[in-house]
Amino acid sequence: MEEQEKAKTGIRYLKIGYNKVFGYYIEVRHSGTDKVPAHYVRKQTLANAERYITEELKEFETKILGAQEKIVALEYNLFTEIRETIKERLGDIQVTARNIAVLDVLTGLAEAADRYNYVRPQLVPDGQIDIRDGRHPLVERILRRELFVPNNTRLNHSDCEIMLITGPNMAGKSTYMRQTALLVLMAQMGSFVPAGEAVISPVDRIFTRIGASDDLVSGQSTFMVEMNEVAQILKYATRNSLVILDEIGRGTSTFDGMSIAKAVIEHIAAKIHAKTLFATHYHELTDLADDKIRNFCIAVKEKGKDITFLRRIIPGAADKSYGIHVARLAGLPKTVTNRAERILAGLEEGELTRTETAAGQMLCSEEQPVPKENAGMASIFGGSLSDTLLQLDVMTMTPLEAINELYRLQQQAKKEAGLG
Repeated sequence: MEEQEKAKTGIRYLKIGYNKVFGYYIEVRHSGTDKVPAHYVRKQTLANAERYITEELKEFETKILGAQEKIVALEYNLFTEIRETIKERLGDIQVTARNIAVLDVLTGLAEAADRYNYVRPQLVPDGQIDIRDGRHPLVERILRRELFVPNNTRLNHSDCEIMLITGPNMAGKSTYMRQTALLVLMAQMGSFVPAGEAVISPVDRIFTRIGASDDLVSGQSTFMVEMNEVAQILKYATRNSLVILDEIGRGTSTFDGMSIAKAVIEHIAAKIHAKTLFATHYHELTDLADDKIRNFCIAVKEKGKDITFLRRIIPGAADKSYGIHVARLAGLPKTVTNRAERILAGLEEGELTRTETAAGQMLCSEEQPVPKENAGMASIFGGSLSDTLLQLDVMTMTPLEAINELYRLQQQAKKEAGLG
């Protein structure tokens, strides 16, 4: 239309435009207004041009704007037709979609099983979980510098209801426990599992208490969150459940934490009888081993101060946690780790040399002698007092009984040191 108007009027600087206020218009520069035909109706004056409309242009505008509305109406009509057609076959479509989803999942599992050497688990109803050379399906895929070390798992209601796992940090306890839970879950959903062989009984639920997290919004500390989760496990777990507990009792004092951990194990063993993996650094808990609680640990190879984590779960209890070694691997200053080793040695011997500065700081050095006024402290851990301390059942004493006993031991220590 623009080219036609230029040809008919002879106006060189003529163009057709559009805006939301006036719609379509013909714009002519002032230099060409003397050639504007009589049927052009002036609509707007600009600094350098005049804008006009014509009857033909208005009809054109009506067609264009009407076409847009017709397009929208046509699209909506097509949409409603499709919707109604689908509605008539909705049941068939949903069944097809569900079957495609199932096929997609099974195809993915089959491909993983074929590519990564998974085996078909044997499902049994007798409550046992017997996995030979089990592997973590994710961790084994992301390892680059080392091979994943497979491990066995044997849980049942006859001679190994609870696996009490001890060993150093970073050795693989958490990976091993998560791996067991994942393999049980995979078997129960119909997948092959990454293992040499697997005999698995279905479980009603898998309960886990792993990791550390807080809930600041509701005012719950990390330890409180941990205790809430443990409470839920003890409330809802059954004989047919699988329970994964990792480091119960870390967020409080050593005696408190150890007491809670021991009580939890005893409750599961006596009341719930759920198949349980329980990892802990409280080596004192290994004394709980009986006909249904078995001790396991992570194999470690020591050479001087260097250790190598073999990542292998073996029967027996660990006697060390190697926390200082892990701290050294993490990059703590050498002065700190060396001092930690001296403090640990002192604590293990029952003695700790210390000098208190005026500012209240504790400066420790293995070269410092024991202050004369504290010379009697060492004697409290020897002779008859040592025997007395070993016989005390601290966990069952009342506060008053503990104070009285402490006073009596102090008096005896003064006599042995020649101060009383």
